[in-house]
Amino acid sequence: MYKQKIIAHNLKASKEQLIDDLNGVMTPLQRRMMKELLSHLDELNVHINNLEDEIDNFMKPEEKKATQAIQDVTGIGKNSSQAIISVIGTDMSRFPTAGHLAAWAGLCPGNNESAQKRKTGKMRKGNALLRSTLVVCAHSATRNKNSYFYAQFMRISSHRGKKRAYVAVAHSMLIAIYHILKDGVVFKDLGADYYNQFNMERKINAYLKKLKALGWEVPVVAA
Repeated sequence: MYKQKIIAHNLKASKEQLIDDLNGVMTPLQRRMMKELLSHLDELNVHINNLEDEIDNFMKPEEKKATQAIQDVTGIGKNSSQAIISVIGTDMSRFPTAGHLAAWAGLCPGNNESAQKRKTGKMRKGNALLRSTLVVCAHSATRNKNSYFYAQFMRISSHRGKKRAYVAVAHSMLIAIYHILKDGVVFKDLGADYYNQFNMERKINAYLKKLKALGWEVPVVAA
């Protein structure tokens, strides 16, 4: 009996239809076509592996070190890290701040201010390869429900939509990459519960300020 959990929820076919198709019998022609397709897929994988080896040979030692370092970021794999480093390089002194890098990548929306009200503007074009790579990484990162990026995605997508949420996650990933390359820090995932803890601390501090404003002396409890 096939388990329902292995069936993608977004498939149009019903569970019963999928099971019937899996239990069907392939014709000789279908088996021949399947064999050809699998053979072609194996051939493509060989070419991909050869190209990956060529890329490794062309990379400088500092570039290899950088790609390895940013792979610690949730959602970034080997191929993605190589694509990112090929675009931004390893020297972050070209960008005064992480915000400058995000703007250059096209992951920093503009702000239009009118009548003392700020409205989010359109995204800058930026570097198409870097932006698309990071957005793909963002999709991968948000699949990990224990990660900070998943919590960030859920928080933003609820009121801004999924597309903007993925861009926001990609922006956060690029900020992390900037500090990894510039400051030599090691990436640490803050976890999915980060926002809950952060909001709780903010609420506690806000309530304490209100109590003090009303004249209450809040006792300090030793840890």
